[in-house]
Amino acid sequence: MQAVSQEAQGRLKIGRPVAIIDIGSNSVRLVAYEGLSRAVTPIYNEKVLCGLGRHVATTGRLDDEAVDRALRALARFRVLCDTMHVSEVFVLATAAARDASNGPAFLEAAAEACGQPISLLSGAEEARASALGVIAGFHAPDGMVGDMGGGSLELVDVRGSRVGQGITMPLGGLALQDVSGGSLKRAQRIVREALERAPEYLEDLHGRTFYAVGGTWRALARLHQAARDYPLHVMHGYIIDPDDGLDFLHLVEEADSKTLKDIESISEARRPLLAYGAIVLEEIIRLGEPKEVAISAFGVREGVLFDRLDPETRERDPLLAAASDLNLLRSRSPRHGVELCQWTEAFIKSLGLPETDNDTRLRQAACLLADIGWRAHPDYRGEQSLNLIAYGAFAGLDHPGRAYLALSIFFRHEGLSPDKVSSRIKSLAGPRLLERARLLAALMRIAYPVSVAMEGILPQAPLTARGSQIVLSLPAGLGPLANERLSGRLRGLGKLLNMDPVVEIH
Repeated sequence: MQAVSQEAQGRLKIGRPVAIIDIGSNSVRLVAYEGLSRAVTPIYNEKVLCGLGRHVATTGRLDDEAVDRALRALARFRVLCDTMHVSEVFVLATAAARDASNGPAFLEAAAEACGQPISLLSGAEEARASALGVIAGFHAPDGMVGDMGGGSLELVDVRGSRVGQGITMPLGGLALQDVSGGSLKRAQRIVREALERAPEYLEDLHGRTFYAVGGTWRALARLHQAARDYPLHVMHGYIIDPDDGLDFLHLVEEADSKTLKDIESISEARRPLLAYGAIVLEEIIRLGEPKEVAISAFGVREGVLFDRLDPETRERDPLLAAASDLNLLRSRSPRHGVELCQWTEAFIKSLGLPETDNDTRLRQAACLLADIGWRAHPDYRGEQSLNLIAYGAFAGLDHPGRAYLALSIFFRHEGLSPDKVSSRIKSLAGPRLLERARLLAALMRIAYPVSVAMEGILPQAPLTARGSQIVLSLPAGLGPLANERLSGRLRGLGKLLNMDPVVEIH
């Protein structure tokens, strides 16, 4: 709780925007972030599919036309960064520039075009940056990070904040398309033989999570969501069951991509690479036997920024950091959000309801986000809050957790009936988190008529469970608050818990 208090009470210190320009084998991308912080938030994102890595595996050179497209994109990005008053621009280059004979000449021209020095990452540096990106984007990650680009595949083990020794292989989509001559069967043999030469990496993956990084795998995940009619169109934290994944990946390899549901959402330049991405992921699943595949929107770019944070900032919970920022920006009284964390914690302890570490952080995040919809029309506060949270740019949050946070604030505004919300988001949360969301919402529905979202009131009005009773204690000065509206909110909580509500005035 102390960490939440310090985070939520401090000023929002983000500073001027920072940007990453990523010169990859398939795309050249600019991502500008609001500032350098634990919860980085993109404010602008643009990519150009240049295909620098196309044919490098067979010709050893960057294609002249691709180079020209890349240099034009970099010149545009330079102007965009100036327009956004970006304070720092980090320019990265990876496999294509690393492997091509004319790579040094291209990098010299690229540095002139974007007006910045360029860091050419080695395979090991690229793997480490990808792993740091996953650490930045997931809560206590444990598994193997796989970053598939156009030219290469990096694999690296990650456990909490520890990064293992990485490996890089020429198994990017463009590289496979090139060396296989467009034959998927030949590409499959190439991938299988390469992965079988790295058994120590895949053996460590057994029963753990495979974190899939890269645009091709995100595109596959988008198609997987469409095929399953998945209710939440957010890539980060999307989980694919390996058995179901194998069936879907096999379908992608065998079918005409034009027949895949929602294929229009995938750029035409990326569609030919989907089958190669499916082949690599299928072989990783078959050989590594992970318990799940988690899609990561965080990768090398976010890892580079994470590496520039001070050690104390790196240790912060990214979900609570983002929730605290929104609390400071959107709440009527940010300190009230911190007090709501403490007030609900005291009640849950008195109730004897067990909380895991993840339960606690989710509840705290919900309390910090509870007032972000107050400026909306009263009839739409629940709906708007649900959408803001369900589709927000949060890190350290899986999809059931997103559903829990969104439902908590929805029920806080709209009432506790589960029938008021879509069955699809309820199914995403699952029965346990759904009931936790209703309980937290019931507590919030008592807290706000007492405090009016202002700080300093909840500490005077503790809510506790005593035997079969729920007791709200009010000092004499707050006694007039005990009206029928507040009594109705207390009865709602009592009904959930099968307990009798009581108001005590001292």
